[in-house]
Amino acid sequence: MSETQYDPTDRFAHVDEDTELLVEDTDLPRRLKNELYETIDERGGLSPEEVEEVASAVEARYVNTRVDPLDPVGTVSAQSIGEPGTQMTMNTFHYAGVAEIDVTQGLPRLIELVDARKTPDTPMMTVHLEDEFAEERERAHEVVWKIESTKILALGDISTNVADMLVQIDLNPDTLAERWPTVDDVDDIAEEIAETIESSLGVQTRRSGMVVEFGPEEPSYRDLLQLVEDLREIVFKGIEEVTRVVIRKEETDQGEEFVLYTEGSALGDVLDIEGVDASRTTCNNIHEIYRQLGVEAAREAIINETMNTLEEQGLDDVNVRHLMLVADIMTNRGEIESIGRHGISGNKASVLARAAFEVTVSHLLDAAIHGEVDSLNGVTENVIVGKPIKLGTGDVDLRMNPNQAD
Repeated sequence: MSETQYDPTDRFAHVDEDTELLVEDTDLPRRLKNELYETIDERGGLSPEEVEEVASAVEARYVNTRVDPLDPVGTVSAQSIGEPGTQMTMNTFHYAGVAEIDVTQGLPRLIELVDARKTPDTPMMTVHLEDEFAEERERAHEVVWKIESTKILALGDISTNVADMLVQIDLNPDTLAERWPTVDDVDDIAEEIAETIESSLGVQTRRSGMVVEFGPEEPSYRDLLQLVEDLREIVFKGIEEVTRVVIRKEETDQGEEFVLYTEGSALGDVLDIEGVDASRTTCNNIHEIYRQLGVEAAREAIINETMNTLEEQGLDDVNVRHLMLVADIMTNRGEIESIGRHGISGNKASVLARAAFEVTVSHLLDAAIHGEVDSLNGVTENVIVGKPIKLGTGDVDLRMNPNQAD
């Protein structure tokens, strides 16, 4: 390949012109052509005849694996995913051997995904770290305390003095030092906690060392207990939605590093934290991914989550292309739609197809009131009325004139 024809910055710029012509002449998509260039480049020393033979073999393999025209890919995908789904368990398992975190798997998780539930039963995130945060446990713990919600019960003991109508908090200085590793003086942390209590509960606090006291404006046992309940809900550090973070050292593509697993998810907040690798961090809530990263990222998440769910059940023989088709259907309008009567199935153009799924009478009645017309283009509606479906040989119109001479 001459440099005048090809951008010199291209990584295959030194592939010769004959090879380029042979590869470019094939009926392959650009990604496969680039992979072919790369392979030929790595092997080196191939003659034009050998290059042509390799290119022809790749092209033949590619053409043979394409879907035939009028092949019912939707029906095949539904069967390919649905049949293994009957072998799935109904349980919630411990995630990746971490006893502290449970995550929904099996059939309930698959149903969650295709129903596009707004929040999963067990939301979680997998947070990858970068640079020294991934290599040093102390730096990784700095990120842990920025993510995990810290409430008052983790910082000290609470007691109520009914006689003086006071709530007393005895803060643990060791815990404060651990959870605020970048602050040198624990007195500053205690002062910050007291100010947070004042702004959140609207009370006046008194602090003596590690002891913080406050009470209701008017003596009232009910108000005193209510203050204690409200105090327990205040988040002093971290993200409110994340109740627990587990840190593990794992072997990843980047080598051995610390990875965080969270119970609860808030992807947008986590991506803004220093030390978090935003390019690899993910969560199991597809709507959260859609809101933060867009519909293409949500599509990838649906594919990955469904594939992982099937693989965890030992059903990894399901072709990923079927899952890709499902993800495409769920996201092709620019937002996430469920596969059900409130989503894709309920929005079909065909009246009979909608009626065949659920709430038959309502669909037929609404169609009659509005004078809808069914053009009978799909599979379901043609089966209902007893006509051949317009797929495969059913879409071919072949006529013969017996009177015409040979």
